[in-house]
Amino acid sequence: MNMKQPILVTGAHRSGTTWVGRMLAANPQTAYISEPLNVLHRRGVYRADVQHWYQYITAENEGAYLPAFHELLNYRYHLFAEIGSIRSQKDFLRMGRDLSIFMKGKLQNQRVLLKDPFAVFSAPWFAKTLNCQIVITVRHPAGFASSLKRLNWPFDFRDLLNQPMLMRDHLEQDRAEMESIPADDIIGQSSLLWRMIYRAVHSTRDLLPEIKIVRHEDLSLDPVAGYKSLYESLGLTFDEKVRDTILNSSSSENPTELSKKRVHSVKLDSRANMDNWKKRLTAEEILRIRKMTESVSHLFYSDAEW
Repeated sequence: MNMKQPILVTGAHRSGTTWVGRMLAANPQTAYISEPLNVLHRRGVYRADVQHWYQYITAENEGAYLPAFHELLNYRYHLFAEIGSIRSQKDFLRMGRDLSIFMKGKLQNQRVLLKDPFAVFSAPWFAKTLNCQIVITVRHPAGFASSLKRLNWPFDFRDLLNQPMLMRDHLEQDRAEMESIPADDIIGQSSLLWRMIYRAVHSTRDLLPEIKIVRHEDLSLDPVAGYKSLYESLGLTFDEKVRDTILNSSSSENPTELSKKRVHSVKLDSRANMDNWKKRLTAEEILRIRKMTESVSHLFYSDAEW
């Protein structure tokens, strides 16, 4: 049994979870495992079925997920399940990468570091049932909407509407809005999704005050200080190698914007990237995002940050 306390990095997708996860994994004390709750997850990593984006897990339905998470946290890799799902050379290379992570994690008794934005509504379950330390990333709602607009990534709210327990516990008040929003309205979709996610995050903060909430913008402004504080709060060792990795990922010599072909890269000029939304969005779009999110956004961002 791996007795070391796991870490979960979560938050809305496109909110910096990959960057935070990768920077925490710069220390060899952790083993970085990506998105078991992604509906397209690798079967070798996590054997349970995941039917919905932002799958909600509670004590009521944990039987479908808990055994597979216990296996994952103890570095049990399902080699034959993964072999059966291979469809390309890329899949084969991913299998080699994941198997290596699991083997190294087990041999070196590393702490599991789960990076999974789709676990955000389930963060209390991960804390209470799996004893995870929780890190939740927040990104300015206009920055979030701008990123989804640039990538042309719509969101299908049926993934939330078709989860009765999630609707009951968190989202019933938003049902009519989710059902009526146009399929091609990415600005409206992203604004509504941000509001719902971070309203739930605020409730989680009241329920579990020990969770760590980090703003993407604060880490971007001063990455070394921000990550050093996060490392200390998680009981991880912050050394020169970690510092160099963080500086390399956020350097002003990096691109100010990621290529659409490398949307999960973590090498970016972090300061310059902060305000890209002001150039990508129209004044009307910014005003609309603010109006749609202001009931929650004021809990995380001041008027001056608009």
